[in-house]
Amino acid sequence: MLRIFIASLLSAISLMAHADLLDTIKTRGVLVVGILPDNPPFARRNDNQTFSGYDIDYASLIAKKMGVKLQVLDLDPSQRIPSLKAGKVDILVAAFTKTLEREREVSCSLGYFVAAQKALIRKGRYPTSDSLANARLGASKGTTGESISRKLYPNASMTTFADIPEATRALDQGTIDAVMNDEPTLAAALNKMPNRSQYEISNFSNATEILAIATKLGEKRLMNTVNELLIESEKTGEAEQIFNRWFGPQTSTPFPRTFRIQG
Repeated sequence: MLRIFIASLLSAISLMAHADLLDTIKTRGVLVVGILPDNPPFARRNDNQTFSGYDIDYASLIAKKMGVKLQVLDLDPSQRIPSLKAGKVDILVAAFTKTLEREREVSCSLGYFVAAQKALIRKGRYPTSDSLANARLGASKGTTGESISRKLYPNASMTTFADIPEATRALDQGTIDAVMNDEPTLAAALNKMPNRSQYEISNFSNATEILAIATKLGEKRLMNTVNELLIESEKTGEAEQIFNRWFGPQTSTPFPRTFRIQG
């Protein structure tokens, strides 16, 4: 009996040693996803304190395919990587742009959205990228809108905000000259501005942004599962359905789908 007990104990210890986050999620029965709230159409906070949006649909799809429940945790942009690395969330589906710098800290999936980074500005005031060289720029703290703008416009002043609605209010009040972010997010923000006829999204772009789902470094099985589910969603048409739900011609942020999810 003692031999059987020791063998069982060693087997359990071995399983624990080889368990990874994917096993933990399935045992727990819940996928904890970090999201970026108040960032429509990727995510928005509803009146009943639930969330909806492009990112939420992907988070729900992944949880459903894994056979677990979904739990979302709303994060500020600057909290995304620290929360993931600390284990507060299992994955990020949070308008998270894949960059070489970020991939040194976390693992990034295949792109599930591609868009240009642009500027939201007063009409006719900033016709070219160079015209922003000494402007007062604004971006959400911890986003690529902030980091890329700091690199491209070293002589411009940069003010960071908790979210895009706060940045657009500053733009409308005249305390900044431009809000820097991806085009769909800016289009959604512009649509909600009370004086939107006075503003426009720049014709020029500063970068092409690939949004990805992020996991901790080293969680290869979880990342492989996420990528497989993303590819499957493209093949089944679910990816296009999600896109059209939030960016189709009948939405408030119509945007052409010029990409496909592919390995």
